[in-house]
Amino acid sequence: MFGKRILIAVAHPDDEIVACAASVARARAAGATVSALYLTNGCIPQTEMWRWQRKNYVACVAKRRAEAEAVALALGIQPVGWADRPARHLWRNLPDVQHELDAAISLYRPDQLWVPAYEGGNPDHDALNALCFGFKMRLSVLEFAEYNFFGGVARSNVFISSDETVRTITLTPEEQKAKRAALASYKSERGNLSSMRVEQEAYRPIGAYDYNHPPHQGKLWYARFQWVPFKHPRVDFTRPEEVLKAIAAFKS
Repeated sequence: MFGKRILIAVAHPDDEIVACAASVARARAAGATVSALYLTNGCIPQTEMWRWQRKNYVACVAKRRAEAEAVALALGIQPVGWADRPARHLWRNLPDVQHELDAAISLYRPDQLWVPAYEGGNPDHDALNALCFGFKMRLSVLEFAEYNFFGGVARSNVFISSDETVRTITLTPEEQKAKRAALASYKSERGNLSSMRVEQEAYRPIGAYDYNHPPHQGKLWYARFQWVPFKHPRVDFTRPEEVLKAIAAFKS
């Protein structure tokens, strides 16, 4: 199912590992070239950091990029672009993101695009999935499961719903070791990545979702800790209805 010239639409540096590190290695072993377009810098906005951390914002961005570059080199991924927008702002800027993807596809001419699944794991992931659904008339688009909270259970690399199009690969011990090492290379995200599993990866042709509704009923992954009564930097207080509204506005 893998293409020969693959472009990964990376919502945040580290998603390329969580979603598809072993799949990248298998695609390259089959002769594919793999490139990545990084659509945020991976750091939360400076204004959302603790006040005493804001002076380190530029260093935070530089560290995250250095980690991504090291991981890309180790996995044989060719970076083709780095957006300067912060995390949690991809879903707010869908026209600009589409322009960046259009430019990369026109320049590098991939035959396949890899994107995050629509699963409620992260607002940027869900919005990027909705945007990339529009590319399926131009090239093959695969979506990869990352993490979700369907049924009130934290799960990674498993789709909310399965069908005959889903492909699940079981990672060998060597692949698991390589994926753990790649995850560990993102030292700046150690806390968030510690719960990610490495036993399998799952992908399929991008589904036909109803983007007027959340990915599933119940609490979404990114909304799990929104009960915190103050603006904690590690909690994304984006409301699911805001993301749906942004997607609807973009599609209209």
